[in-house]
Amino acid sequence: MVWLVGCGPAPVAGPVPVSAPGMTAAGIDSLLDTLPLRDRVAQLVMPWIPGTYAAVDDPELARTLAWVDSLHVGGLLVSVGSPLDIAAKLNYLQQRSPLPLLIGSDLESGTAFRLIGGTPFPPNMGVAAGGGELAAYDIGTITAREARAVGIHITFSPDADVNSNPDNPIINLRSFGEDPRAVSRLVAAAVRGIQDHGLLATAKHFPGHGDTDVDTHLDLPATTATWARLDSVELRPFRAAIDAGVAAIMSAHIALPTVDAGVHRPGTLSPVVQTAILRDSLEFRGLVLTDALNMGSLVRNYTPATVAVEALRAGADILLQPADPAVAIDAVVAAVRDGRISRERLDRSVRRVLEVKRSLGLFAHRGVRLDSIPAEVGRAEYLARGAQIATLGIVLAEDRDGTVDSLRARPQPVALVSYGDDRSPTAGVALAAELRARGYAVSGFRLSPASGDAGYDSARVVLGRAPVAVFAVAIRPAPWHANGVSLPPALARLIDSTSTARRTVLISEGTPYMIRETPGVSSYLLAWAADPVSETAAARALAGAALITGRLPITIPPRYPLGAGLRRGADLGARP
Repeated sequence: MVWLVGCGPAPVAGPVPVSAPGMTAAGIDSLLDTLPLRDRVAQLVMPWIPGTYAAVDDPELARTLAWVDSLHVGGLLVSVGSPLDIAAKLNYLQQRSPLPLLIGSDLESGTAFRLIGGTPFPPNMGVAAGGGELAAYDIGTITAREARAVGIHITFSPDADVNSNPDNPIINLRSFGEDPRAVSRLVAAAVRGIQDHGLLATAKHFPGHGDTDVDTHLDLPATTATWARLDSVELRPFRAAIDAGVAAIMSAHIALPTVDAGVHRPGTLSPVVQTAILRDSLEFRGLVLTDALNMGSLVRNYTPATVAVEALRAGADILLQPADPAVAIDAVVAAVRDGRISRERLDRSVRRVLEVKRSLGLFAHRGVRLDSIPAEVGRAEYLARGAQIATLGIVLAEDRDGTVDSLRARPQPVALVSYGDDRSPTAGVALAAELRARGYAVSGFRLSPASGDAGYDSARVVLGRAPVAVFAVAIRPAPWHANGVSLPPALARLIDSTSTARRTVLISEGTPYMIRETPGVSSYLLAWAADPVSETAAARALAGAALITGRLPITIPPRYPLGAGLRRGADLGARP
């Protein structure tokens, strides 16, 4: 078992003070002077690796080892896996690397986004619905403790986008909302929670991805925002993050021709965006990361070599997830040698990366203790806080015919139809279980993207068995998803037709904007996610076992303004 071998000197689970032995500020300069050009460039490259278990002869592991042993990459982006598998793999790779590896991961909505067994939280919009900066701070705190326990040093969160466009297919509920002031407060709180507990935070996607209608994983979106608009809306949360001391900012692959001298190119490749605005105007001095360089917005329009070179020329420090790390390194080395990138410019970025590693104590301790992980990841107190935050974020946007009030008053038969794709395989399960536990007779049926006419006919049969229909629909933004966040037409028709025949509640377990496609619905509850924590919170709200106090952090045209939300308390039959 390769992952369980010894992993070097005294591995630790948490952050190490800056003063830890092993490297000084002066030592960084000496180290930089000794690095060959190719190794300097490699320090700026961070490829993607899976977090799953791998045997010593696994081809995927062999490829990763080649990046670490031969290319000498500076860091890795780790994806989904169990906490122990991720930590053991990272320990092994850290031991093999000539220099410490900077390990990053996308931990939006907590570590459960990547760690199987990590603490889940609602998406940012659900956090904002609960109104709490303290909640954002606590999510950052718990995320930091769990991430550092498994060897992750930097999270690519929080999302600092202002979601002002309801048709945005990829940001959507990942944003804290549409009000720049509220988003700014919550972003700053999240940054402080993350970084006060030893993890580095990354505000994304600069200079703001909220007013776009194309998924950058598929193609290049453009915004016509002027400088005045950017300054007053999109840039405000990034300023708040910088004021809170955020360690890193991630660029967006969106074109901004209005502020970029009419040029239609991704902001990631624009010196105007990455240097003139971010470095010069906002005076940001931390790490600048690209978004993933293998996304459709780049690869459809540029070669991998061009992307790597132009991103660094624009102002990036770290090249995240290039399509081919070796190609990226070769291209940048060639650009330095022929003068397109100066040695001074390259060394500024390399020094930033090495200084971050020094500040994390990685030159003294690279690994983590595997036996400490169960004591930190998924603790009962963390799970309880996640459940509390999910409850606070439940929003009752409308209950025009009193269906929710009726359900809260007494148990009654319910027909529950759930919808989810392969990313939400258990949509409706926890909701049904909690309602049954509270005395409701629940008849259930599940629909999916693969459901045809027969499936929808079966759903209608189930719906006819009870006086109240509940739809739990899990549609959320997903990369590479051409259909965006729209309801399937057959599902929208089913929901609308049911609402005319019987009392109906629509529960959104994803995008809040789906109600625009079902105008006949008169009772609308927002639970934000299809995980057991959010579904349990929604069931308790329906059953009158919890107060309903959430408010919409966005406008849902044409029905619900910013701040909409009906309050329901103990006077309406809440039961313990």
